[in-house]
Amino acid sequence: MKTSADKIFINARAYTLEGEGVCKEAIVVKDGKFAYVGSNETALADYQADQVIDLEGKTVLPGMGDSHLHFAAFCKLFSWVDLGGAGSKKEAIDMLAAKAAETPEGEWITGFNFDQSKWDDSGDRLPTREDLDKATVRHPVMIKRVCMHAAVANTAAIQKAGIGKDYDFGEGGLVELDKDGIPTGIFREQASRIFDEIIPDPFENTENKKKCMKKGFDLAVSYGLTMMHTYASEIYQYFENYDDYLELNRKGQLPVRMTVCIDNFYNKPFVTKAEREDPFRAVQYGTFKIFSDGSLGSRSAKLYEPYADDPDTTGMLVISQEDLNERMLKAYEMGLQPAVHCIGDMGLDVVLTAIEYTLEKSRERGMTEREQRDRLPFRIIHAQMSTPQLIERMKKLPVELDIQPVFFLTDMHWIRERVGDKRADMSYVWKTYKDAGLMMSGGSDCPVEIFSPWNGIYSMVTRKDLDGNPEGGMQPEEKLSVYDAVCMYSKNVPYANGEQDLMGTIEAGKFADMVVIDRDIFNIPDDELKDVQALYTYMAGCQTYCRE
Repeated sequence: MKTSADKIFINARAYTLEGEGVCKEAIVVKDGKFAYVGSNETALADYQADQVIDLEGKTVLPGMGDSHLHFAAFCKLFSWVDLGGAGSKKEAIDMLAAKAAETPEGEWITGFNFDQSKWDDSGDRLPTREDLDKATVRHPVMIKRVCMHAAVANTAAIQKAGIGKDYDFGEGGLVELDKDGIPTGIFREQASRIFDEIIPDPFENTENKKKCMKKGFDLAVSYGLTMMHTYASEIYQYFENYDDYLELNRKGQLPVRMTVCIDNFYNKPFVTKAEREDPFRAVQYGTFKIFSDGSLGSRSAKLYEPYADDPDTTGMLVISQEDLNERMLKAYEMGLQPAVHCIGDMGLDVVLTAIEYTLEKSRERGMTEREQRDRLPFRIIHAQMSTPQLIERMKKLPVELDIQPVFFLTDMHWIRERVGDKRADMSYVWKTYKDAGLMMSGGSDCPVEIFSPWNGIYSMVTRKDLDGNPEGGMQPEEKLSVYDAVCMYSKNVPYANGEQDLMGTIEAGKFADMVVIDRDIFNIPDDELKDVQALYTYMAGCQTYCRE
């Protein structure tokens, strides 16, 4: 007698990611989980289902993931001016002026995604208030750099914020002043939140919120995403509402598994074994987020030595070592999983020091080594720059690295100028990390970059930009194999939050999350990796996307 199932997929080329090269031809789905993975013959002989889907040799992978992004912040940007396509400062100003022309006088004009390093008329310098005043003086204007660690405001916006001569933001941020003490319009790190606190929230309109979030989810599933770890960052006014996702899940309208990570202390609710193993439960709390430094693009990432292209600065720490130590320890002892943003080499150093401190102090207070081994790893977000000494320290610690390979597509063009050859050689060292035995998961930091896993995979495998330069790739010794790169965006993501037994591979008993793609990713030229497209996306066996 055949076993009843919900769906049977046959004639697939299903790479299960149990190991490199493992490929099966049939998948059976029942009650939101994979019931059988193996041969067509056995699947059809042992199971029956109303839906038998012939994939005609198409390639199947486990559902793709993003281990670090800011989803709600991304969705809000549908209400902003996207400056990513601007090839010059003049073009960006013209785009803002066009928006001002259709906006009632006095209302805010907000822009995002600008990258002055790509402008042909800026000399890689941030614009100023005078530049934005050329777009409009009748509207307050604020724009954010692509890294989201720097903002620029026009004169009207500065006045609206009440920022005057000799303004001092204090620890954690910087308001740049000219020689006369007048604000230049450039706001770094936490200083940018000045505007976040006064600009009207586009999500205050419930209908706009629903529309923008649906847009975001539709885009996510079109890339084959089935899991996202989304981060609140209160200091940058990036808020995440757990209840929003929970309500969508209850209504059957949540197409992606959402792990919601918070940057303030919270009591993590207890989850039963049955709840944890329910494939239709798609919302959970995740990490406790902390920042150590800024970004390389805005020269606020904290370095041991001054920037090569700006010897007057080493970047900045946004938290003291002492405060970082105590915040991490408190979170750890509360049972939360610390996750810390660090980009510069010294930024990484202070994070490792805090982890070492936390492990030592918690042992002194009675936690056993076994209890520590059973805890989820400390998550290090970005880890863009390192040193051999820092890597040796990481090897001795229970850490997991949330990497954003898509950053390299842009950063490769200026990283050597910014930090010098020696430090550039120890930046984006993915193969070195892997060879050191460090677990890495792939993410985008969206809205810094779009959450396409295929761009990230392409970056890791080719070490080229999207135009295919340089030939042979930059630092080719740091390339990863296609298999290792794909694993970073699928198999490895659940390891970051201890869910590797539930998802990440196509195996019987795991959640039926998978993506059908338009080509065999393991048998195409490397330069085509960025062109991979999802045809169908499934979460818990339910189709969330179909490319028409």
